[in-house]
Order: sequence, then C-alpha cells, then structure tokens
Amino acid sequence: MITINNISKIYEGDDYRVAALDTISLKIEEGEYVAVMGPSGSGKTTLLNIIGCMDSPTQGDYYLREKNVSEMSGKELTNIRKKYVSFVFQNFALMPDYTAYENIEVPLLARNVHRKERKERIIKTMEQLGIENLVNKLPSQMSGGQQQRVAIARALVGGNPLILADEPTGALDQNTSKDLMDLFDDMHRDGHTVIIITHDLEVAKRADKIIEIVDGKITKIKNKSTQEFQG
Repeated sequence: MITINNISKIYEGDDYRVAALDTISLKIEEGEYVAVMGPSGSGKTTLLNIIGCMDSPTQGDYYLREKNVSEMSGKELTNIRKKYVSFVFQNFALMPDYTAYENIEVPLLARNVHRKERKERIIKTMEQLGIENLVNKLPSQMSGGQQQRVAIARALVGGNPLILADEPTGALDQNTSKDLMDLFDDMHRDGHTVIIITHDLEVAKRADKIIEIVDGKITKIKNKSTQEFQG
C-alpha cells in the first residue's frame, strides 16, 4: 500500500537547517498494523504527516497505492486524504461547539455524502463503538475516553482504508488506553491499514511491525510474525 523511497524532510531558514527525516525508505503492506517508536524529535510525526499527505518530502518519492503523491499539488493531496486517510489525534481534535454527531459528520460533509446516507453511517458507527447515547453531547460533556471514541468514529465513518494515529493513548488512563487499543485491533481485523506513533512498548507490541526512528533515520524494523530485525 505504501512505498517510501529515500525520503528526506528538511526545515531551513536564514540561520538554521534541520533534517527531520534523513533518506528514509520503507514499505507497508495493505492491511498491515504498524507501530512507530522513537524519542521526541526523532521524526515520527513528520513521517506520519507525509504518509497522511499532510506534508510533502523535500526529496524522495512516496507512493500510496502506486500513486506518486510526493509529486501532487495541494488540491490533489486534499483529494487523496479524503479518499484514503483518516487521522486520530492525541488531543482528539474535536470541535468544541459541535455535538458528537456533528463532529463525526465532518468527513462525510467534505465528501458530499447525501444527508440520509450520512445519518445511517453515523448512527451505525456510533452504535459499533457504544457511543450512541452521546449523539447530542458536546465534547465538554464527555469523558476523555468518550471523546476519543468520538474521534475514532469520525475516522471510521468515511470508510477510508488507512488509519493514522499520533500518540492516541498519551492523554488516557491505563484502562481507557486498553479499551482504545482494543478498538484499533478491531480496525485492523476489519482490514484497515493502521499506523500508530507511540512511546508505549505495550501499545507497540500489538502491531505486526515495529519501526524505530532516531534522528530522522530508521534504526530498526521488527516483524512480529518472524521476529526478524532489519537495520
């Protein structure tokens, strides 16, 4: 599904130059479950943003389902995100003045899904996640775990094949974190490609593959099924 060839991302100004990613190459198969680990500032989030078409590499090529998205315009990247990518953020990124229903509805509105179909898909997704009682609740009226489930519902409702999560358990207690990771496991079993950034080894152990990044370089890749290490 994902092929990254010698990607670098460089941020520079008049008096600085920072290589957030340094000639990274990587392949992720359709339906794979991947955890990305590394210290703060290692380039994990930059990599996730490039994979999610929120950012573009300074050099190198990124292919998503054989489309070279590294050469696409901003408008083309927006269309790719709508069709393929859903994000789950650590801080939930819910709109505070929107109800749970309205927050989940946002990606469907962006894709011009008909109102009746929107309602059917939203209610079905909320029922799957056990949050149908939150339909008219604002984020301020929800617990952290409930907010995260609404954020996941928003990610799932569009049916996009690629789920990207940046430290999704970082703001949650241990029990809520476990429940959340069980949901990511379910997404994987349902056929989604799931990529999670985490500092938590117990979270990473759920994945098929663990990628370690240090100073913008991949230092190790561990495949769970074979226990093989690369790097």
